[in-house]
Amino acid sequence: MTSLGVFDSGVGGLSVLRDVQSQMPALPCVYVADNAFAPYGEREVETILQRTQQITIYLRAHWQIDALIIACNTATAHAIDALRESHPDLPIIGVEPALKPAAALTANGQVGVLATRRTLSSNRFNRLQRQVEFQGNRPVQFWLQACDGLADAIERNRPEEVEALCQRYVANLFSAGSEAANIDTVVLGCTHYPFALEALQAAAQGHAVRFIDTGLPVAKRARDVLAPLMNVGSNDSPAILPTLLSTGNAADLSNAARRWINPLLQAHAIAI
Repeated sequence: MTSLGVFDSGVGGLSVLRDVQSQMPALPCVYVADNAFAPYGEREVETILQRTQQITIYLRAHWQIDALIIACNTATAHAIDALRESHPDLPIIGVEPALKPAAALTANGQVGVLATRRTLSSNRFNRLQRQVEFQGNRPVQFWLQACDGLADAIERNRPEEVEALCQRYVANLFSAGSEAANIDTVVLGCTHYPFALEALQAAAQGHAVRFIDTGLPVAKRARDVLAPLMNVGSNDSPAILPTLLSTGNAADLSNAARRWINPLLQAHAIAI
């Protein structure tokens, strides 16, 4: 049976899995949270490369996946090219900050980006930024804000810390320069951040701003990739609960998945 692998450093990729489930409820999905090494945004690049390779090999060997989503901006930025080179026969879909959609949506050309420091410093992100800044009819100015600790606070379900960090980073974003006060679109450049959307919106109160992420476009891309293999576009078949696996504390992944996706979900611990 056709199946899809999805992995992230932790629970953040559940935001992508949630959109995948909405697009393809009858598709068997295997989700790996590399909680033992989360968050990737604060890891060395060599560690990220090693972990993404090991998890991909595991998913292929034990679950015979037909496609893979790297549901992590940092892992995509630093490891997707190496993974595609190592696994040329496996469709691999990454996520990247939604700079292109933001450039199309902004009314005044002022766009904020909230992401991990590793993502913002990657060559892949820098190339994307340069490409998008002048691709349209008018230039777009991107204001970048590294959100140290935010993914980890979301990962550990610490709402007060999440709220405080959101307040700090959103305030920093809007005070970064004279034009930054006019930001009307903010990109959520980490798959963890959609789970802090309410705190981010509260922090941006008083600013006419919209927040965007990449979960739904990635899910639609996966649907297109898998369409030739099965009737993934049909919602007539019974929904299949995803398999959830954690390299760390499986209870944390279970709790997050029940909170954000389905109260019946149960994660299991694995060693990779």
